[in-house]
Order: sequence, then C-alpha cells, then structure tokens
Amino acid sequence: MADLQPSHQTDQPLNKFQQGHLPNGNQAPGDGLQARGQWASKAEFLLAVAGQIIGLGNVWRFPYLCYKNGGGVFFVPYLLFLVLCGIPLFLLETSLGQYTSLGGVVYLTATFPYAMLLVLLVRGATLPGAMQGIVYYLKPNHTRLADPQVWMDAGTQVFFSYGICLGSLTALGSYNKYNNDCYKDSFLLCLLNSSTSFLAGFAIFSVLGFMAEEQGVDIAAVAQSGPGLAFIAYPRAVAMMPLPQLWAVCFFLMIIMLGLDTQFVSLEALMTSVTDLYPHLIRRGRRRELLLLVVCVVCFLVGLVMVTPGGLYVFQIYDHFSCSGASLLLLSIFQSLAIGWVYGAERFSSNIRDMTGYDPLPVFRLCWKYLTPAVCTATFIFSLVRWSPLALGKGLVAPLWASTLGWLLTLSSVSLLPIWAIYALATTPGTLAQRFQFLCSPTPVSSPAFSHISTSSSLLTYNPVRPFSGKPKEQMVELIQEKTT
Repeated sequence: MADLQPSHQTDQPLNKFQQGHLPNGNQAPGDGLQARGQWASKAEFLLAVAGQIIGLGNVWRFPYLCYKNGGGVFFVPYLLFLVLCGIPLFLLETSLGQYTSLGGVVYLTATFPYAMLLVLLVRGATLPGAMQGIVYYLKPNHTRLADPQVWMDAGTQVFFSYGICLGSLTALGSYNKYNNDCYKDSFLLCLLNSSTSFLAGFAIFSVLGFMAEEQGVDIAAVAQSGPGLAFIAYPRAVAMMPLPQLWAVCFFLMIIMLGLDTQFVSLEALMTSVTDLYPHLIRRGRRRELLLLVVCVVCFLVGLVMVTPGGLYVFQIYDHFSCSGASLLLLSIFQSLAIGWVYGAERFSSNIRDMTGYDPLPVFRLCWKYLTPAVCTATFIFSLVRWSPLALGKGLVAPLWASTLGWLLTLSSVSLLPIWAIYALATTPGTLAQRFQFLCSPTPVSSPAFSHISTSSSLLTYNPVRPFSGKPKEQMVELIQEKTT
C-alpha cells in the first residue's frame, strides 16, 4: 500500500470526485483501454453487496448450524464474532476497495428472495406446533458453549455470510464514487444480513416444530442435522400452502437466485483483481468476457463433482475446509494485522474520514489492531487443539484422506501469503532488515491518476502485481535508503 503525496500541479477542489469523475472509472483513459466502470447509483451498490452477502449462507447455512449447535445458544458466539470481527472487517474491506478504486445489478435476483422468504415465514408461523420450534430456536442450551465447534461454526458463519476475506467486498467497493458514505452503508448492510439470517431461522424452526408435533418426537430428533435441513423444512412449508406446485417453483427460483447473486459477485471479484493486475492485456475488445467465460466453464466442471452420488460428501468437505474454518480465520488475522499494524489503524481511519467527512468510531481502530486478530487467533488455536475428523452425518466420519484433502484446500489459498512475502523479499534490494522495513511501510508516491485532488492526507494507490515493476534498480535502492535512514 502506498501514501499519496499531494499534487503540486493543481489545487482543484474535490467537486470532480463528488460528481463521479473518478480516474479509471466511467471515462475511457484514452489509450485504447475500455473504461473500468462505476456504479450508476448507490442502490446498485447496495443491491450488489446484498446479493453477495445475503444468500444461501443466510437461508440455508445459518438455520442448519443453529439446529446442529443446539438452537438459541448459537446466537451467543455468533453475536460476539459479529461485533468484534464481522462488522469491523466488513467496513475495512468495503472502505479499502472504495479508497483504492481497485478491485446494472439485476434487481429481481436481489429482491425476489425476500418476498419468498417472507411468504415462507408467515406460512411456517401459522402451522400448528410452530411455537415449539421457535422456543427451541430462541432458548439457549448453555452447556453447548463449552463445545469449541460451536464457536468455530459461529465465527466462520459470520465470515462466510458476510463475504469477508473473499475479495468480493473490496471489489464491489472499488466501483463506488470516492465520497460515498461507506461507513453508513456497512452498518446498513450488516443489519440487513443478520436480520435475514434471523428471520430465516424463524421460518425453518417453525416448520420443524410443526413436523415434531406431527411425528410426536422431540424437535432435536425430527430431522437429520446437515446441509439438507433447509430442503426438508422449506418444501414441507410449501406443501402446506394453496397451489403448492406454484409455490414450489417460486421456492426453487429463490434458491437459484440466491446462488446466482453470490456467484455474480464472486466471479466479479476475481475478474476485477485479474483485470486490475493486467489492464493493458484484458481491458481490450472482448477479452474480459472471454476470460470470464473460461472461468465459468472451469467452475462449472469442478462443480459437477458435487452432483455425483457421493457429491454431498465432497460438498461437505469443501464447505468445512475451504469455504469456512481455518482458511477464513487465517486470512482475517493477516488482513487485520496488515491494516491495523503495518498500514496503521489511525491512518486508515483518516482515509475513511477523507471519503465520508467524519471519523469512524474509535472502537473500530481498537478492533482492527487488537480485538479482531486476538479473537480470530484464539478461535483458530482452540479449534486446532480440539480438532476432530469431520462428521458427515448418519454416523459417518470423514476418512484420513478426505481430511488431508480438506487441509490441502485450506492451504491452497492461505499459502499464497507466504509465497508472495518470500517473492517480495527476494526481489527487493538491500539488507534483510532494510527489506523488512521497506516492505512493511507505506511507500510515498505521487500518482498522476489523483493529481487533480488536493488533500493533506494520504491516499492508497494501485500497485501492480509486481511491486517494483517499472522502477529501475537504482530508484528502488534510493527508496529503500530513504525509508531506512
């Protein structure tokens, strides 16, 4: 990351930013490259982020984790992780993307699932026995708080449902106008996300209460706890409605739209990163669309494995090790350390003030520096100490080779961090101490992209894939000597 030195060429006010004329935004740069693009309105940004963070993780994963971990007791670690990790990291990633500028929403796909979820909630709440399920949902079983898996599931559910450490939030934030109020947007979207999970739990557990009364069994034994729980409860509620065939179609349309919204943004995050790394190669003609087609085809072929007869077990292994668990915790630790300590929480707070006009609450600086990395580290270590093989349901336990494959999936993403650090150290001149000091401090540069902005504080600038590409070795040595003297 880099500090931007104030330009000495012009001293124009920020009205160009306020009007949306961002560098590399909607206007083509004039060198044959396509314009990078920018959100046409705040509604597009909010719906895009809502489509990413509000998906199957809320409607499907949150209820089944509640059921698996004893109902209402799951709220205790969930809310703790939400306050100490989820909201601070959500704000960090969104504002980071907006500040650096790195990294037409289909309105139907973002809004239709809410209408369908509301219908299922109302129908489930009116079924006989629904109150029994709701009581189980809200009444905590305090003995489960001693189970480390409950805390692990709660933490990873926050990271998973909020899209933290996946790159999506940074990519979406990068298309915002510079002075967009990302601070208020983050609070609004976090409230919307958790409220959706909470309401989805009501819909699921009201139907489970009805099924328990109908079968004459305890609600804890009414269904097998697992990824298929939502596909037991929701269709049962649909079957109790008038015109069940119509509502069944609407339900599965909701599931498809939730998945599509998440995939739209996940792929956009990947494409934004690759395009920003190699703009002169990709932002020409239809190259971006062709690359996106190749990525979609590859992801589709990989996903076919999960619809085979044993695909559910593959899915559970992937969900447990790759989409959640250790990988997200480790990435969140490194991300909070990079911003809170290497770049500086105070400097980053100042960056947010430059965009929004006011400072974020001091508690966010406290979280970025201390609380978030401490909670994530403690959870990660605790989960390793109490680690046990993944339970696949119906008494099945993942074999050793499956657990090994899962840890390889985890390392496939986390290992990029040390690999990149080693590469940066190896390609930077100077002594080892000078390299560490230089690489762990913001580099003052004067960016022509922001030369029309007059500001006394620092701005983050885009850094290409090779940290020092385009810089002669003599210039790099001068920079290092300037930093270390």
